[in-house]
Amino acid sequence: MSFSSGGGGNDSVMATINTTPLIDVMLVLLIIFMITAPLMAHKIQVPLPNNANQPNEEKPNTITIAIPEDGKIYWNDVEVTSAQVEYQFAIEVRKALEQNIPQPEIQIRAAKQLPYGRVRELMVLAKRQGIVKLGFITTPGRS
Repeated sequence: MSFSSGGGGNDSVMATINTTPLIDVMLVLLIIFMITAPLMAHKIQVPLPNNANQPNEEKPNTITIAIPEDGKIYWNDVEVTSAQVEYQFAIEVRKALEQNIPQPEIQIRAAKQLPYGRVRELMVLAKRQGIVKLGFITTPGRS
């Protein structure tokens, strides 16, 4: 706060607020907001997927695991047990490491009526053996 004399012969003291520091702070904040505002906008435009699923093309390095309503497991259309699936996962991971190639993508095609616990068991087996690419095959939705 600053005090000044009235100047005109009055001996009264006039009290006013010095607004210079307040203006300095406001200008600094304005500059900060002007610099950071353009950074908040997305510079790279990414087209997001539509609501309808697009069918995947079969890749050469893909393994399809089918589980129909009866709960049996089919590895590329060959019936296998849970222990055999776990062993096959281990073989695929070891083969990818030894040959220095990417792991195959595991695509799970499970029946709609199948309890989720059965699919979860398969996902746990894959994770336990080190499978990193795991996907689900679904029926394309209506657009």
